[in-house]
Amino acid sequence: MIQVKNLSFTYPGAQAPTLKALSFEISEGEIFGFLGPSGAGKTTAQKILYKILHGFEGEISIKGKALTHWGKEYQEMIGVGFELPNHYLKLTAKENMALFAAFYPKEKLLRLEDLFEMVGLEAHINKKVEAFSKGMKMRLNFIRAIMHDPEIIFFDEPTAGLDPVNARKIRDHILALRAKGKTIFITTHNMTSADELCDRVAFIADGEILVTDSPATLKHQHGREAVKVELKSGQTEEFPLKELGQNVSFADFLRQGELLRINTLEATLEEVFIQLTGKSLKA
Repeated sequence: MIQVKNLSFTYPGAQAPTLKALSFEISEGEIFGFLGPSGAGKTTAQKILYKILHGFEGEISIKGKALTHWGKEYQEMIGVGFELPNHYLKLTAKENMALFAAFYPKEKLLRLEDLFEMVGLEAHINKKVEAFSKGMKMRLNFIRAIMHDPEIIFFDEPTAGLDPVNARKIRDHILALRAKGKTIFITTHNMTSADELCDRVAFIADGEILVTDSPATLKHQHGREAVKVELKSGQTEEFPLKELGQNVSFADFLRQGELLRINTLEATLEEVFIQLTGKSLKA
């Protein structure tokens, strides 16, 4: 669905490029994530793909057609969930969505009332957006991105500013979109969201992609194949995961007291990112 080869970009007046020869591809129906700290180049790459930034170097094709050859029909095919909400504050939520809906063919539009109900804003549909919290504005951002049933959706930090309950709901909605065959490109520094949502992730730091793979593969390659066992007495011990059921020492340890918990020592995505880049995702 999306192919990018040797994408580089330098902002006017900047001494160094923000993006340095990025190459990646995103399959149809895949959730692909750029995982990296703020300033890594994640948002810049997305802005180029949804045609807000121009003057890039390299090759980009969408559905086999060069990005530069797509016209206004491209904007009807994609949806964008921006990191920072940008609504008309003096208008109501419904008025905002009706305005944006006017940009798209009527036959493509989803029913507004259903979208507001989906994200729990049905009771606020006629309230002015200036009275909304950041989390409410982010949920409004979400339905704005999908209101015209796009094939490709870009989300920039889709759960930023949301409480845990609504962040969970948005992640569930994104997974539901993938189940419908949508192609989704997410940028985030949130390891939990990336791990749960993405079929594949690319680690990006200082404008360069360092590795691309599935979260499960990355955690397996860079984690420890072992479990940590803790008894209620406070005793702890680690055992290799391989042939754990036949490990006599493991069985003897369990007999020493009541079991409190068993945890795998698999690395988190954030730990893998730090191993490979020396940088924190929160940087």
